[in-house]
Amino acid sequence: MIVALAGWVAAPSPALAAVPAPAPAAIVAEVDAGQFTRATAAIDRALANPDLSTAQRQALEFERERMRRIRLDFSLDRAAALAQLRKAMPDLDEAQFDAWDAAGLIEHMDIDGERRYFKRAVSNLFRLSPEAAARRAPPVRPFSEGPFERLHPHHVEVLAAAAGGATSVAPRRLRVTQSLVVDADAVPAGETVRAWIPYPRAIPGQQEDIRLLGSVPEGAAVAPEAAVQRTAYLERTAVAGAPTEFSVSYELTVYARRFGIDPAKVRPTPDDPALAPYLGERPPHIVFTPALRAFSAQVVGTETNPYRIAQKLFAAVDRIPWAGAREYSTLSNLSDYALHAGHADCGQQTLLLMALLRLNGIPARWQSGWVYSDDAVGYDNMHDWGWLYLAPYGWVPMDVTTGRLDSADPALAGFYLGGLDAYRIAFNDDYARDFVPAKEHFRSETVDSQRGEAEWRGGNLYFDQWDYRFEWRMLPPGDGADSRGGNTFNTTVGETQR
Repeated sequence: MIVALAGWVAAPSPALAAVPAPAPAAIVAEVDAGQFTRATAAIDRALANPDLSTAQRQALEFERERMRRIRLDFSLDRAAALAQLRKAMPDLDEAQFDAWDAAGLIEHMDIDGERRYFKRAVSNLFRLSPEAAARRAPPVRPFSEGPFERLHPHHVEVLAAAAGGATSVAPRRLRVTQSLVVDADAVPAGETVRAWIPYPRAIPGQQEDIRLLGSVPEGAAVAPEAAVQRTAYLERTAVAGAPTEFSVSYELTVYARRFGIDPAKVRPTPDDPALAPYLGERPPHIVFTPALRAFSAQVVGTETNPYRIAQKLFAAVDRIPWAGAREYSTLSNLSDYALHAGHADCGQQTLLLMALLRLNGIPARWQSGWVYSDDAVGYDNMHDWGWLYLAPYGWVPMDVTTGRLDSADPALAGFYLGGLDAYRIAFNDDYARDFVPAKEHFRSETVDSQRGEAEWRGGNLYFDQWDYRFEWRMLPPGDGADSRGGNTFNTTVGETQR
């Protein structure tokens, strides 16, 4: 394969960017197709060019790293995937496995001619195929689901509180400790480990009164409010034989949001320069491909009202089944993946909806963080959602993954197009933005920021070299929370599905 570098543009950079620019399209396509040997040879040839800029060289190096990460995600061969599936389905024969595989229900990738299966392919199969789910041998564990993914008294509470026109209601206050623990000896003793732990920014009417309680080690450097992927930055020296632990503790108050939208009052998007960044393409994850245009035309039809268009697009993306996700850094275009894979997780669905809205002249932007529950339920998870702009209402929230609720009341059924519950922290008001202070090496998560990031002078520390904890408990709103809070923390440790 000959890779043409002429015309390849990568933004100049005096130093490595944590979110790399795209590599040449031909190399990206080879990696996406599983042609790793050919891609590696093309990368080696391109890197031999002494005239490459720092950004171009970094983009090529990241494609090499992307292949390594893809291999970690697709860790199962056929025998391992069969064995894993037979634990839940002892009578499975190979012909049935092959039929599900051919139908695209067991996610795989052919890497240099060898079929490899996604490490979550088996659990995802049970979400994607009712036939497979019905054949599981007991005991059958129910799928994990958040309390607000179904109709809940909190939704009714929010509508009632917003009946007079308020858009920020039903506040909840909580205390959080989030930790990042680097494996023992992942970094040589005596070396400095750098860590970034997600930290919320104040968003008027959504999350307020944020109070840093402390950190381990002491002295966390919290990024300024202007950082749209805000973090608390920490450093610590690695000790031989011991994990290197970092944590940040804080409190904040989160409000539910509710915008009562009258379709008859919605107007076309105004010609406002401030909205322009939220209307266009943003490669590589928001691109108006021919397939996206065709899907949009099929869904939207002749509708011209922006809110009605948004409703149609929201419903179409909501119909895509949820399944556990590949690491985002391994995918060259998240919205396109969601359109074609037959399943998607929250970030993939959100980016697809954002792309569709922008294509139709409706501004859309990203938001993400962590969702949780009241103490008695003890549920929490990483989660992504977004906002769209509807004149004259302004920015209103959307959570297409939670989607439409099962209710005969249209206001409850459509709660998450124009509303949010009060059980979510936003860490990010955009995606794929550099941290403050900037990371020196590639990020493990090049799109989102929920688990954290770590590195040392020798390079990035990927997810297989550290783990995380998210501990939380609900507190009464306002002052005096310390004396009136609950007695226990809810804790999530390690890999939680989005």
